[in-house]
Amino acid sequence: MIVFRHELGDVLRDVRRRQGRTLRQVSQEARVSLGYLSEVERGQKEASSELLSSICQALGIPLSFLLREVSERIALAEGVAVPDTVPDDLARSCTATR
Repeated sequence: MIVFRHELGDVLRDVRRRQGRTLRQVSQEARVSLGYLSEVERGQKEASSELLSSICQALGIPLSFLLREVSERIALAEGVAVPDTVPDDLARSCTATR
């Protein structure tokens, strides 16, 4: 079963490690306890949108980047191809109801 918080934590950890930063550095900058950030990265805690925003700011990434990376990983695990653009028929159906 795919668990959103696990994928989210994996992306946060990957970004932090690619930057060569420690949990302590990011937790201090994000003003989040070290233990809590560790639990978020391990997928043990659900992070609020405010907390995610603080962590993203500390990592220097937009929240949209984080969510897109998580979405792509979930799609891959589900075996779903997510298009880079909205298909024309879907776009038409969305605009027709408004």
